[in-house]
Amino acid sequence: MAAGKGKKGKGRVKSFGKKQKPKKPEVDILSPAAMLNLYYIAHNVADCLYLRGYPWPGAPKGKKGKNKV
Repeated sequence: MAAGKGKKGKGRVKSFGKKQKPKKPEVDILSPAAMLNLYYIAHNVADCLYLRGYPWPGAPKGKKGKNKV
């Protein structure tokens, strides 16, 4: 290696265009497979809707961490 020259590593090529996120496929939450999954994880209708992303207005907020006593 010659004096004064640093080792060049392979860097990422920067793109100046806008990056697009890949679109998530549309999922049918009423499909038989989704319903079977929901049967085992949800305890009631409100829990079902909450797990599917439809919380009701007065729903209690989840805690960020567990309190150790």
